[in-house]
Amino acid sequence: MILVLAAMVGGCGTPKTVIESKKVIKGNWMLDEITYSEQGTFNITMLRDTSKECFEGSAWRFIPNNNSGYYSISDDNCPTGDRNFIFAIQEIDPDTGLYDFLLKPTTKLGKADKDSSVGFRLRLARLNNSSMQWEQTVQLEGEPFTIYMNFSKINE
Repeated sequence: MILVLAAMVGGCGTPKTVIESKKVIKGNWMLDEITYSEQGTFNITMLRDTSKECFEGSAWRFIPNNNSGYYSISDDNCPTGDRNFIFAIQEIDPDTGLYDFLLKPTTKLGKADKDSSVGFRLRLARLNNSSMQWEQTVQLEGEPFTIYMNFSKINE
């Protein structure tokens, strides 16, 4: 009976790969580059906030013990300042290590942003001690279009 109970409790916990990912994502990151699956010039507003050009070079901070963080845009040609968010890493397949990553804007105090239905599901395609890549697939003229966001870890 104790063995069955232990298996049930262990099976309901956070998967080991997600725990390890939270340790790796903790800290400061730079969003170095945003690319697309298709060639061309596109006018895209990232995360319902601002342009690709404003996001490139933005600084990000992840605080996994409360699943919160913020990013800062400092380009004078863009709407500057900090934007707060909460995030969740949700495991898809422990064999391949592929994840969904949910990012939801909040106020500085962690309350849901004015439009609480806004949230962004991204694929956490790569995460290691020095780099991270997010992928977001959207529809462009009825066809899948993928946005790649490439980060590098900033040593503290």
